[in-house]
Parts: sequence; structure tokens; C-alpha cells
Amino acid sequence: MGLTQKSLSQISGLMAGGNQTSIFEFLLWGLSERPEQQDILFLLFLWMYVDTVAGNLLIVLAIGTDTRLHTPMYFFLASLSCADILFTSTTVPKALVNIQSQSRSISYTGCLVQLYFFLTFGDMDIFLLATMAYDRYVAICHPLHYKMVMSRRHCTLLVTACWILTSLVAMTHTFLIFQLSFCSKIIPDFFCDLGPLMKVSCSDTQVNELVLLFLGGAAVILIPFMLILVSYIHIVSAILRVPSAQGRRKSFSTCGSHLAVVALFFGTVIRAYLCPSSSSSNSIEEDTAAAVMYTVVTPLLNPFIYSLWNKDMKCALARFLRGKVFFLWGQ
Repeated sequence: MGLTQKSLSQISGLMAGGNQTSIFEFLLWGLSERPEQQDILFLLFLWMYVDTVAGNLLIVLAIGTDTRLHTPMYFFLASLSCADILFTSTTVPKALVNIQSQSRSISYTGCLVQLYFFLTFGDMDIFLLATMAYDRYVAICHPLHYKMVMSRRHCTLLVTACWILTSLVAMTHTFLIFQLSFCSKIIPDFFCDLGPLMKVSCSDTQVNELVLLFLGGAAVILIPFMLILVSYIHIVSAILRVPSAQGRRKSFSTCGSHLAVVALFFGTVIRAYLCPSSSSSNSIEEDTAAAVMYTVVTPLLNPFIYSLWNKDMKCALARFLRGKVFFLWGQ
């Protein structure tokens, strides 16, 4: 990657501090620094961010204004859309500011705050996807008990539990990162994440790595993924026993969009967190590409997947937009 004179001066200024334990700012060095690519990067990230916020906000508004969608499945979908807006908003606005100002800096405090909220909302996505799979499992495999099991109170408790768990996990990781000292200030990513921060630390990161492996890798990624997998094994088995072809199609249609989102999100997350990478430039670029996929592209595609593959959602969006057009026309 080409480096501008301003960027070189930033690096030299930061490196002049040597192996100080008191770090006041980092450089986020995940995106290209070539001057001719800055405008393209800025416009691309801005377009993706605006589309992500607008698309997910439309999902929330369409569900909130349509009483026919006041069901557990769409309650969880609205929660997922809210989490996606917050998830993307922890990283992309800062990246846009840095691209526009040609500065890669982020304060030490800002980095820890970004890390905490990034982990909270990212883990929330995972837990909500697992909760949505459980909802589909109860609806298809135990339809007679569905209203009792997935009551409004139980759904609210499930989402609240997800928020509490993700906050505790994020707090644990952030506290452990706070205990580290840093020799290098250059983070090989476009936002503050656990792996890149541990790579630039000069402290012993063995505890951080173990917590990341068991709490981050196993508890937050693998266990929800296995729960989703087991749920869908039971769901597919139940659907195949449905005698009518129309019944099978209807059952699959309520699960297809969720499966597509699960495959997209978990595929990129597993690549980013569970597949070790070397320190070569190609590997860093691949890690950055994987990070862009699950932090920016997946939240962008979720509204399109749910609106295109889900007939009820598509109709609700059409009714909502049509109502807004009539309202504006009446003004």
C-alpha cells in the first residue's frame, strides 16, 4: 500500500514514543492509503452505511406500523435490524472521518469505547440469530405450544438476556485489553478489534487469548452456531414430514431468509476469528476484507434478503412506503 507524506509523519510521530505504556492514540491502518483510492473508498463506505441504516430502519418501521407482523419472529427481526444499525455505526462513521481527513488516528479511550460497543452489538447479532432459529424450531416442530413458549413476556426476556450477556462479554474483553501495554501504535485494521490490538501489545496476552478462545470463540460463536444447526436439522426433518408440497414450501419460505443471513454472517465471522492468519501483507488484506464483509456488507444485505425472500415482509414494506407516499401527496 502506498503511504502519503502525512501518513508517514503520523507514524514517525507515534513511533517516537518508543515502548511507552501510556498510549494516547492509535493509527487504524486497515484500509488502502493510496491517494487515488480515497474518494472511491469514501463514497463506497458512505453508500453502504446510508443504505444499511435506511434499509434496517425501514424494516423496523414496517414491522412497528403493521399489526399483522406483531409476532415473535418479526419482533426478533426488528431487534436484529436495530442491532445492525448500531453495529455498523460503531465502525463506519469513524472510518469515513479518517478517510476524509486523511488521518488514521483514534484516541486510546476512543479505541476502547469502540471495541466495547463493537463487541456488544456484534455478539448481539449472533445471539439474535440463534434466538430466531429457536423461534422457527418451536413454530415448526411444536406448533401447538408456540403461543405459550414464545409469549410476549418470554420474547422480551430472551432479547433482554441477549443484551445483558453481550454487555458482560464485551466488558470482560475490554477490561482485559485495558490491562495491556502497547509497543506499536499501528493497528492493522480499520477499527479497534481484539485480534489486532493483541498483535500490537508488548504485554503477555496469553490470558486474553484464552478468554477470546473460550468466551469469544466457543461461547459466543460456536455454541450459538451449533444451536442454529441443531434447530435446523429438526426443522428440515419436520418439514419433510409435511404431506403437502404447498405446506413444505410455506415452511421453507419462513426459514430461507434467516438461513441465508446465518450463512453469510457466520461464514465471515468464523473466517475472521477462528481461522488463524499470518502477519504477511496478503493475510492482513484478507483479514480486512473479511472484517468489511461481516461489519458492513452483511448488515447492508440483511434488509434486502428479508424483504426479497419473505412475502409478508415484502408486503409490509410496500404498504408502509405506499402509506408514506399518500401522506406526502396529501400534504
